[in-house]
Amino acid sequence: MNNDFLRNNSDNQEGQNPSKEEKPTSPLIEKIQQLGQTNVPQFSSDSKIHCLTIVGQIEGHLALPPQNKTTKYEHLIPQLVAIEQNSNIEGVLIILNTVGGDVEAGLAISEMLATLSKPTVSIVLGGGHSIGVPIAVSCNYSFITETATMTIHPIRLTGLVIGVPQTFEYLDKMQERVVNFVTKHSNIPEETFKDLMFAKGNLTRDIGTNVIGEDAVKYGLIDEIGGIGQAMKKLNELIDLHKEKNEGLIQ
Repeated sequence: MNNDFLRNNSDNQEGQNPSKEEKPTSPLIEKIQQLGQTNVPQFSSDSKIHCLTIVGQIEGHLALPPQNKTTKYEHLIPQLVAIEQNSNIEGVLIILNTVGGDVEAGLAISEMLATLSKPTVSIVLGGGHSIGVPIAVSCNYSFITETATMTIHPIRLTGLVIGVPQTFEYLDKMQERVVNFVTKHSNIPEETFKDLMFAKGNLTRDIGTNVIGEDAVKYGLIDEIGGIGQAMKKLNELIDLHKEKNEGLIQ
């Protein structure tokens, strides 16, 4: 009887200890888990265009909750440095669908895009709100789809705010940085941009304006209405012009 008890006990312990060897996940299952499909088109090995996506909320100095879809600026900045150094990359396509986010992080990304020596084209899909506006206009040429929107509003502060004049002076200076960058890299007049920023009655719970595709082009904020096909065509044109310019300088 004791032998049977020991045998049963050892069998139970063996059943409770699963094998430590885990089967490797197949590439097919990984594709389904990450991308929702089994067959994903790949970039051509000789592609000269690099695509960067800026989606969700732009994460800056503070980490956002895990359920938020974010774009981390510490991930984008090394990529932009690598793009500048890589001679095989001749142009950059920026795809935007962002609600905005950290102001300084957004301006840092915008400044890096604006100072790349290679042709850049941006396209706003869905939305390019708040600090996404400077990123959209930082490229050499910008597109927006007909249904996409861009929200222009004053800068906000979250967390502890000290009620002293210096706080409002700091906000005003930071806001001027955004206004100056946008007006410098687009065709919108400063007065028009500020009118949109401080407009009342357009947004339910905020001051500002929600600009839809055609209006963004009309105001001079974005260069043209278009989608991915037009953006790729324009980028290839800019790449060819950039090559001709460099060849002319060498000769």
